[in-house]
Amino acid sequence: MQRKSTLISIVLLGAFATVVARADQPASPPHSEQVKFQWGVKIPLRDGVKLNATVYTPRQQKEPAPCIFTLTPYISQNYHDRGMYFAAHGYPFLTVDVRGRGNSEGEFRPLIQEARDGHDVVEWLAQQPYCNGKVTMWGGSYAGYDQWVTAKEFPPALATIVPVASPYPGTDFPMRANIAGPYQMQWLTHTSGKASQDRIFGDIAFWSTVNRQWFESGRPFKELDTQLGNPSATFQEWVAHPHLDDYWDSYNPTAEQYAKLSLPILTITGAYDGDQPGALEHYRQHMKHGSAQAKARHYLVIGPWDHAGTRTPQAQFGGLTFGPASLLDLPKLHLDWYSWTLQGGKKPEFLQKRVAYYVMNADRWRYADSLEAVTAQSRSYFLDSSSNAADVLASGSLGTSPGNGKPDQYIYDPRDLSIAEVERDLEPWSLTDQRTIYAQQGKQLVYHTAPFERDTEISGFFKLSAWLAIDQPDTDFVVSVHEIRPDASSILLSNDQQRARYRDSKRQAKLITTREPLKYDFDGFTFTSRMVSKGSRLRLVIGPAHSIYSQKNFNSGGDVSSESMSDARPVTVKLFHDRAHPSVLFVPFGRP
Repeated sequence: MQRKSTLISIVLLGAFATVVARADQPASPPHSEQVKFQWGVKIPLRDGVKLNATVYTPRQQKEPAPCIFTLTPYISQNYHDRGMYFAAHGYPFLTVDVRGRGNSEGEFRPLIQEARDGHDVVEWLAQQPYCNGKVTMWGGSYAGYDQWVTAKEFPPALATIVPVASPYPGTDFPMRANIAGPYQMQWLTHTSGKASQDRIFGDIAFWSTVNRQWFESGRPFKELDTQLGNPSATFQEWVAHPHLDDYWDSYNPTAEQYAKLSLPILTITGAYDGDQPGALEHYRQHMKHGSAQAKARHYLVIGPWDHAGTRTPQAQFGGLTFGPASLLDLPKLHLDWYSWTLQGGKKPEFLQKRVAYYVMNADRWRYADSLEAVTAQSRSYFLDSSSNAADVLASGSLGTSPGNGKPDQYIYDPRDLSIAEVERDLEPWSLTDQRTIYAQQGKQLVYHTAPFERDTEISGFFKLSAWLAIDQPDTDFVVSVHEIRPDASSILLSNDQQRARYRDSKRQAKLITTREPLKYDFDGFTFTSRMVSKGSRLRLVIGPAHSIYSQKNFNSGGDVSSESMSDARPVTVKLFHDRAHPSVLFVPFGRP
């Protein structure tokens, strides 16, 4: 899917599309003389529908070879450069329009149709004269998800997959932690009809205006599609399933299917990839259910990349600059992986252990035998304050001993629309902009550690255990952790969010019926790895999910998608940090 338009979008929802100008340019475009090209090839599916493919084959190919294909809703010509690259390196490559998009027949139903169709493409491709019977897939985001669900159908010819930035529907798209966002309609408009809508999709100013108009109108979230002017049956179907259930389960592999997967897998994601939660959920499910042999052949790479960078890394984005080691040649890594798994070549030199991760601000790759082994220890930082910690400049503390202070509090009023004016001027995709935090003073809680006495590697997953009390049946929380450098500049490290009614379970709503403090465990933070500089501090921010880029919870306890401004109730949120209610941030420290 495509990268979100602002920092808050990175916080709230997975980025489920691909930025063509960045994501689909291989490192070294090959010469056209090396590749043969065939347009408009029709692939028959079991129900009679035909998909459209563009075929790239090596001009000097003398015998059948392993084949690669990508299955995309973004119109296959967007992957022309990838087809040229892989075919020039000896691999026939097909770009295939999914059912109902581009020049393919049928009706497009996002995500749910790709498993069976992917299976049929694999088996058809294995029978072509240029293919030796071994088939693999390429692609990120939607095309990464395609690989997982094609694999769960177990087509005999599928020999390996390399899922990149893969969403896990229900986990990171079209909602994260059961909190949706208007980005759903940006993406659904992008994939409406059969032709490309990439210019509409990429007009950031237009979508910011659309989102702001909806936010300020106070109309129900479920009316967003008609307010935009693009009524969508898919949007209404998604809205009708506001939390994890059998509907969302049907999109993803089952435990039994993960257990049966035996092919080698290379998972790739990024520290700032909006679909990192989904990519890692697929990985975790396979690690949980797969056989020892299968898990030993599953490798994971986490780079310092945003969503688009998981295909073509960039040294600068979001206000950050990364060193030369960050510019991993991912097309070559794919080639090395395909050579190893499909042709008996050498194991890719880069994959020294099963998990490879980049340490930001150190410009180095490190390795571990498992995702858990990345973290050497998790240290507890207790929240405390001497006065209400609702001001960045008079914040609470994160210390080594349990707090003793009175509860801190903020008030979230859904009728307060002032944040829309601030977000209008935000730099897109910024990871360093602090304007929303300063603008929300008094409307959120802020805590800082003491300055670090030495450069310190933080690698893994933060976790926050917070004792919170609210005086309404429901509300939404967003929590984030930042490095505050000695010059007072800020770098977002990780974030999480939670809807109060799902405090106990993402699968069952339970409204809050007490004003007493309850323990909320925020255990869905994104992975980060960074060498925090000497003299830097960590900043923890806790506040409402109040943004033009997030579904608005009006706090009344009704169906959030059906509520409007007339249902709005201000909520007072109290955070306790006494010895009976120790609120703690767990910080993951890297291995020496």
